[in-house]
Amino acid sequence: MAENPYQHAPVMPGQVLDYLNLPPDGTFVDCTLGGGGHVEAVLRTLTPVPSPKGRGVKVYAFDQDENAIAAAKERLAAFAGITYLHDNFANLKAVPEQVDGILFDLGVSSPQIDRPDRGFSLQHDGPLDMRMDRRQGLSAKEIVNNFAPEELTRIFFDYGEERFSRRIAKRIADAREEKQIETTFQLKEIIEAATPGWKKRETVTRIFQALRIAVNGELEKLQCALESAAALLKPGGRLVVLSYHSLEDRIVKHFLRERSEFFKVLTKKPVLASEAEIAANPRARSAKLRAGLKL
Repeated sequence: MAENPYQHAPVMPGQVLDYLNLPPDGTFVDCTLGGGGHVEAVLRTLTPVPSPKGRGVKVYAFDQDENAIAAAKERLAAFAGITYLHDNFANLKAVPEQVDGILFDLGVSSPQIDRPDRGFSLQHDGPLDMRMDRRQGLSAKEIVNNFAPEELTRIFFDYGEERFSRRIAKRIADAREEKQIETTFQLKEIIEAATPGWKKRETVTRIFQALRIAVNGELEKLQCALESAAALLKPGGRLVVLSYHSLEDRIVKHFLRERSEFFKVLTKKPVLASEAEIAANPRARSAKLRAGLKL
């Protein structure tokens, strides 16, 4: 049987478990289920298998990718007490009870990136899509072909922190006058043509990141979900967030500091993966963990 591409190792599972500090009969929300690695780590640590009725951790698991949910159900088939929610974590209000722990792992799923038809990849040509949830209307193709150059510049600068944002936006606007930009490689070539040689790869990566964030409303949804998490946690409950770029990490850091009436910050500085874990799991290289205790 082929290996399930979603079943990769979770990032920093030991630190996540330590900071969540869940009771053995607690209630836990995984806002970014992916292939289920963090849920599996929680349940294997705290829940007997098979689980006697009424014992063990209760889990609410969100993911907007139906393929990820299917993969997680396969991985977690031995465990009871999991409610799967095909939804974005911005809808945390769908959880019907207060909980003991909430986890966000904000890394993009590698199977989504690797599949050319999803439109995230720099390595494979595919349609310009980048939707995490394919039920939504807005795609990268729509943004690239229809947004004004000024708005493209804002997206590239705000979400990609790209210094050549204006130049790239103008080159895109000129190119789409001749023909629609349909594929990832078309866009990649346009970006490279507008960028100095020494910065091409970094710039393409930044622009693709900016488009992905804009298509999926990632930063706005994160801010909304953090506010909901503050209300959803029980007193003494824990919020744990793994972020992978500075924009996300900044939002989480400021949220915890500015909500001092709700949270005690447990991580004065972000917790980083060890060299040993990075060697075993390269996805952990850019991860930063921050945590707060609900007062």
